[in-house]
Amino acid sequence: MQNNEYVLELLIENGLLSNDQLPEGWDLVEKSNGQLGIIDALIQLNYINEEEMIALLAQEYGMELMDLASYQIPQDILGLIPKDIVLQYKVVPVMIHDNILTIAMNDPTDMAKLDSLRFALKRDIDAVIAPTKQIQAVIDKFYSGLDTGIDELIDEIGGEAKDIAVVKEDDPAMMEDEDAPIIRLVTMLIVEAHNLKASDIHLEPTEKQYKIRYRIDGALREMESPPKYLQQNITQRLKIMSKLDITEKRIPQDGRIQLRVVGCEVDLRVSTIPTTHGESIVMRLLEKSAIQLEIPQLGFYADDQAKINKIINMPDGVFLVTGPTGSGKTTSLYAFLNTINTPNRKIITAEDPVEYQLQGINQVQIDNITGLTFANALRAMLRQAPNIIMVGEIRDCETAEIAINAALTGHLVFSTLHTNDAPSAITRLIDMGVKPFLVASAVRAIMAQRLVRRICKNCMEEAEPTPTERRLLGLDDKFMDTAKVMKGKGCSICGGTGYKGRLGIYEIFLVGEEIQHLIFEKCSADVIRDAARKGGMMTLREDGLRKAAAGTTTLSEILAATVSDSQ
Repeated sequence: MQNNEYVLELLIENGLLSNDQLPEGWDLVEKSNGQLGIIDALIQLNYINEEEMIALLAQEYGMELMDLASYQIPQDILGLIPKDIVLQYKVVPVMIHDNILTIAMNDPTDMAKLDSLRFALKRDIDAVIAPTKQIQAVIDKFYSGLDTGIDELIDEIGGEAKDIAVVKEDDPAMMEDEDAPIIRLVTMLIVEAHNLKASDIHLEPTEKQYKIRYRIDGALREMESPPKYLQQNITQRLKIMSKLDITEKRIPQDGRIQLRVVGCEVDLRVSTIPTTHGESIVMRLLEKSAIQLEIPQLGFYADDQAKINKIINMPDGVFLVTGPTGSGKTTSLYAFLNTINTPNRKIITAEDPVEYQLQGINQVQIDNITGLTFANALRAMLRQAPNIIMVGEIRDCETAEIAINAALTGHLVFSTLHTNDAPSAITRLIDMGVKPFLVASAVRAIMAQRLVRRICKNCMEEAEPTPTERRLLGLDDKFMDTAKVMKGKGCSICGGTGYKGRLGIYEIFLVGEEIQHLIFEKCSADVIRDAARKGGMMTLREDGLRKAAAGTTTLSEILAATVSDSQ
């Protein structure tokens, strides 16, 4: 605070601070060698509550108190103050009306700051007051990362742009200087994606742009794009990092980058594909900590968790996990393997690719070029006398039959299939060419899953289902009376989306005697599904609705992720 004496006097008068606490505050100021002011020192000592002080000052100066955590600042407003001014003055723009820019600041006593900003920006400025932490959160999110860092790096590249754009493709050494702006720009892309908890980075060339998008909580979010002329150099750098052929632009390539980002080990699976306007690159971020989940963290309720524990502790049989790409099947399988990975069990996996190294588990990387297919790997694995086998994916009849025969000879087999629901996996195996009696004898359970976004805990509020949601989801009065439907209002923590993180919704299908009989008779997936539901199977939509009713996700997410149970 610029006017410390007045603020201290005000706090003492209103009972928010006592004179006895001041000496200790001044001692801390002295020890900090000028790094702390008296107000900051008293806040650090918990003698002053900043929120209470801010509210008092807002009242005293006749200013509006603003909650930035629950306010979504429009993107066009954020660009009205340059980054260097935001970082220097610790203020953020929040709105504009009648050409008057309103900023959020934490110190209403600093009139000189307002005058300096009016001069620097050459416009009328009004101010509201907000807590320091909220202002800093906005700065960290919108001004300290990729969006503004790109501008600085481009300025640094400056006149060298032409030289960089024609870097010799057969001379990777020219791209290996760790201090080069291009290197730091690519590093910034990856670090920012990691900080935002993105699962993928998409670099997409168009005729006039080089677009960058992050997939965060399953939804793509467009970021600030670098200039088109840097496209070739960014592509080259990523190819060098992932050990791809930088001279080959006509065919798709796949590679891998291993990095340590902010103390976390991160794997990036890099995929390139030639397009009309250059090579499109997608990088999937695989963080090891994300795969070391326990079963409860996946979003299972107690009844489903009990079923899963029963299934994964069976002595033999096939357990299939189904769902589309990106639905979390691998994460679930790794969580199951981590749970049952004990010294008295030998576990072998065949994967394409091996996404994470799991301690104590033998993992085999499939390589079709050398002939190490899923089927060949499975045959070899059986000679290793394992207790548990995981097959990354069943893609053909040969692999399916070997996996089923392994289950029939005393092994517990985990694998995945691409089907829309759990009962459809039965007919999918039969359509592949596996005999129905083998399917009925070996398959113990099938789990379908989807990922839905969690409501942001910071800005959640009660919501009323829309007429469309009630109609499409078939919500009855009982649901309406007992459910606690919520939504996210949007805040700085969730980037204005109202969502933060994801959880799974599940459909667990146990194959009992009645189901086995239907499989023998080659009944359709609809007949098997009806029998499973009568036997107590909860569908994806039903599991999603109970999680929406508990306030963990929204009805719109369930509507987008599932189909009607009657279809």
